[in-house]
Amino acid sequence: MNSSRPYLVRALYEWILDNQCTPYLLVNAEYRDTAVPAGFVEDGQIVLNLSPSAVRQLDMDNDRICFDGRFGGVAQQVWIPVGAVMAIYARENGQGMVFELEPSSPPPEDGPGEDEARESAPARPEGRPSLKVVK
Repeated sequence: MNSSRPYLVRALYEWILDNQCTPYLLVNAEYRDTAVPAGFVEDGQIVLNLSPSAVRQLDMDNDRICFDGRFGGVAQQVWIPVGAVMAIYARENGQGMVFELEPSSPPPEDGPGEDEARESAPARPEGRPSLKVVK
């Protein structure tokens, strides 16, 4: 089955807009193939305002989210694999959804056994991703 994450992100985005709120996306900026402005990344995460007035050419499909935005007055294209999305929520009230962390690349098919993979895998962060309000 396909991941439900891209469908949920799109649905929550529409729901947040329908309720006259501002959709914010919390992204794992260290996830493979993620292209976000490095100067705005804190603790490996970035919060992005996805309101229609803040972004241009927003495109959300089952593999990635991309758009053009301005960061510090400089136009940049942002590219986010869906697996890098940690949460989507409304700025005004925090309602939304937090997602499980996904590995940034699939394990190799002929890779180490389960025990070896568990030993060599990086430690999973404890707790939930932190949501920070950006003004």
